[in-house]
Amino acid sequence: MDWLYTLSGFIVGTIVGFTGVGGGSLMTPLLVLLFGVHPSTAVGTDLLYAAVTKSGGTLVHARQGQVRWDIVGRLAAGSIPATALTLTILAQLPKPGPAAAHLISIGLGLALLGTAAAILLRKQIQALGQKRSQPGESAPLRHLTPITVAVGALLGVLVSLSSVGAGALGTAALFFLYPRLPTPQIVGSDVAHAVPLTLVAGIGHWLIGSVDFHLLGTLLLGSLPGIWLGSTLSARVPERVLRPLLAGTLVLVGTKLIAA
Repeated sequence: MDWLYTLSGFIVGTIVGFTGVGGGSLMTPLLVLLFGVHPSTAVGTDLLYAAVTKSGGTLVHARQGQVRWDIVGRLAAGSIPATALTLTILAQLPKPGPAAAHLISIGLGLALLGTAAAILLRKQIQALGQKRSQPGESAPLRHLTPITVAVGALLGVLVSLSSVGAGALGTAALFFLYPRLPTPQIVGSDVAHAVPLTLVAGIGHWLIGSVDFHLLGTLLLGSLPGIWLGSTLSARVPERVLRPLLAGTLVLVGTKLIAA
């Protein structure tokens, strides 16, 4: 079974390198639906998996000056407390029982549907944000800081429940809130925020006993070279082909999890 986990990590890592979409959108449902891993264990393990893999990306973006640390701080001001509160609630539920599994499955399914919508509508979301910011179109969005904090809190809840949201959903929100920000800075800031968010959430799941470190190691063994390969070959893959396929897959998986 270990080699199947490693192969899955490699495939997911490659897709993440191609599309830039967070691995939680694929890895967590893969563990739950294909390998039969308990949803809470799949989520907790994937959170630490994401923290490790995205740390390297953060270093690269930071060295290139593509991280807006003020935006990262605003998002974290909402996401970290929301993560702590969500994990406190989850800790009160019976860990192996159906209540926690059902709650996490529904949260995962909803987050996957939202991620699919963000993938398909990314250009429209960005265009809407740019139109909103143009002079004469509408007044500039007020209270940007508290709204960004609120978005971070929402991401914290989604990520804690499902390990999904810090990637496509976070990027889509930043495109709308900060339309004049260059795309590399939006991506870099979102990746940087994902590291402390997934790390805190992963540690919380570890404390309540829902992290499989052996599984984590086997996934990383495949995902790290997969991410490198996907990033290297991404220029050769037409985005207009890959993103709709990925979004369609997420819709099918999300619907199955909600209906389960």
